[in-house]
Amino acid sequence: MTRFLASRLLQALVVLLLMSFVITVLMTLMPGDPVDMMLAGNPRATPADAARLKALYGLDKPLLERYGHWLQAALVGDFGFSRLYAQPVLTILLPRLGNTLLLLGAAMALTLAVALPLGVYAARRPYGWADNAINLFCFAGISVPAFWLALLLILLFAVELQWLPASGLGPVGGEGWWERLPYLVLPVASLTLASIGGYTRYVRAAMMGELRQDYVRTARAKGLGEGRVVWRHALRNATIPIVTIVALEFGALFSGALVTETMFAWPGMGKLIYDSIMGNDLNVALVALLFATLTTLAGNLLADATYAGLDPRISFKGDGA
Repeated sequence: MTRFLASRLLQALVVLLLMSFVITVLMTLMPGDPVDMMLAGNPRATPADAARLKALYGLDKPLLERYGHWLQAALVGDFGFSRLYAQPVLTILLPRLGNTLLLLGAAMALTLAVALPLGVYAARRPYGWADNAINLFCFAGISVPAFWLALLLILLFAVELQWLPASGLGPVGGEGWWERLPYLVLPVASLTLASIGGYTRYVRAAMMGELRQDYVRTARAKGLGEGRVVWRHALRNATIPIVTIVALEFGALFSGALVTETMFAWPGMGKLIYDSIMGNDLNVALVALLFATLTTLAGNLLADATYAGLDPRISFKGDGA
C-alpha cells in the first residue's frame, strides 16, 4: 500500500509538472500583450515604460528561461505576483479556493443525499411508474444547460419572488455563516440540479447489477430483511463504481463551477481562472489551473484508497505493497 501511494504521488507530480509547462505555453500563445493591457488605460505611458515593465515581469526573456525561473521559485513556495491584483498569487488564491471547496462540498453532499435513495428506489422497482418518473426527472436534469438553469433560478427566486440574493458571498460586513447561507442556496441548487440526474442513473445501474447477484439471493434465502440486504450488502458493493464516478466528477464539478461562479458572481476559483485568463495574468491562471488538476488527482487517489475499505477482495499487492 505504501509503495502504491508513493507511486501515485510520483505520477501526480509528473502530471503537475507537464501541466504547468503546457499551461505556460498556451497562455503565452494567447492574443494580446499583458504589458500593453496594463498600460491601455494610461495615455502617458511611453515605450520606455513598457520596456521596463516587461523587464520587471521577465516578459523580455525566452519562454523556456521564464518557465525555468518560475519553476525554481515555485519549488520553494514562491508562486509569483499577480499583475491584475498587484498581490502575491497565494494571497489571492487561497481564500478563493476555500469559497470554491465550500460550494462544491455542499453541492456534492446534497447531490449524493438525493441521488443515492432515488437510485436505490428506482433499481428496486425497475420499469414501474416510479422508475419512469425518476428517469424523466434525471433526463430533464441532464439536458438542462447549467447557465440556463442558473438564469432561471435568479429570475424566479431573486428577481420575481425576491426570496434569495442573486449574487455575491454575503452581505457587506456579514461574517457569520448564517448571514452567508442565503447566498449559497442558489449556486448550490444550480450545481446540484444539474448533477443529480447523472448520479441517480449511475446508482440505479450499479444497484440493478448487484441485486441480480447470487450473494443477494443467498442473503434473502437466509431470511435477512430486505432493508439489510439492500442497504448493507448490495449498496456497499454498488458504491465501488460510484466512488470512481464521484472522484472523477469532482474534477468536472471544479470546471463546471466556472460557469456557476461567473453567473452568481461567487468569488471562487472558477471566476478567478476566468478573470485571470481574460486578463492574461499568467501567474494566477497557472497556479489556479494546477490546483484544479491537483483536486482531480487527489480525488482519484482517494478513490483508489477507498476501494480496499469498501471491498476486502480488493488489495494493492499486485502493485508491490
